[in-house]
Amino acid sequence: MITRTIRSLAEEDMQAVDACIRDRLSSPVVLINQLSEYIVRSGGKRLRPMLAVLAARACGYRGQDHITLAAVVEFIHTATLLHDDVVDASELRRGQETANHLFGNEAAVLVGDFLYSRAFEMMIDVGSMRVMEILAHATNVIAEGEVMQLMNCHDPDVEEARYMEVIRSKTAKLFEAACQLGAILAQRSTDEELALAHYGMHLGTAFQLIDDVLDYSSDSDTTGKRMGDDLAEGKPTLPLIYAMQKGEAEERALIRKAIESGGRDQVDEVLAVIRHTQALEHARKQAEEEAQRAIASVECLPPSPHRDALTELARFAVEREY
Repeated sequence: MITRTIRSLAEEDMQAVDACIRDRLSSPVVLINQLSEYIVRSGGKRLRPMLAVLAARACGYRGQDHITLAAVVEFIHTATLLHDDVVDASELRRGQETANHLFGNEAAVLVGDFLYSRAFEMMIDVGSMRVMEILAHATNVIAEGEVMQLMNCHDPDVEEARYMEVIRSKTAKLFEAACQLGAILAQRSTDEELALAHYGMHLGTAFQLIDDVLDYSSDSDTTGKRMGDDLAEGKPTLPLIYAMQKGEAEERALIRKAIESGGRDQVDEVLAVIRHTQALEHARKQAEEEAQRAIASVECLPPSPHRDALTELARFAVEREY
């Protein structure tokens, strides 16, 4: 779990973020309220908005706009999850039924659109063209990452560089933006803004790589998703890509067929190849290197408990089991 020290440090701000989320999710449309309330209750780590809060405080920001922007970051993230679950036909997230499974694909997509549009309304409230530039660009890159991932599905010829491009766009970009916003609000130097952007990018990459590892090493009670979900969807993530590189001819053929066909029929055989080639160890090492780069990126900030918290979050990203 995220350490008690970090949660305590961010607690007051995160309570304000949660209140902002509930307030700005309200709508006269009953179905939006119902689905929004389900999303809020479903929870999650709230890692991205917490990053926005911690980064702003680490830069010495003393205003309140970071609360609004942290909620914006969570809205964008939640909208991507709603759309992602529809595309993947997912039925389980964080150990609970997905919104699309409960309310239908149409409602999930449209409420995702509502979250995007509400997020952009809230950006205007902050009154910073630079903030809007960062978040608009991030939202566009995330969408591109989603499309790239869709194109990669069931393609066993995806190489590591191509896959890394996907996760830097689809996952790491919002981490990057959340952290960069803190420096912008605090009007820090360009060097510090870039340092926080790099921190977020490396942290987000590490986070996704560990998600890839957990997909082949943890059960649904721990992660809230079933083992092998990525394989079932035909997603060539780093463990599969590395196993394809290092496996014997028969093992490569097995994984190629599993990616092309999707499903769970060959999960056990694929897991055996992943273990044999030490693919999870490779992915975890890559994640640890990304986390170290993240930690190094924020060393230019003045020493503070909030900077220490950013360092601790980078460690959490690779040590977690969920």
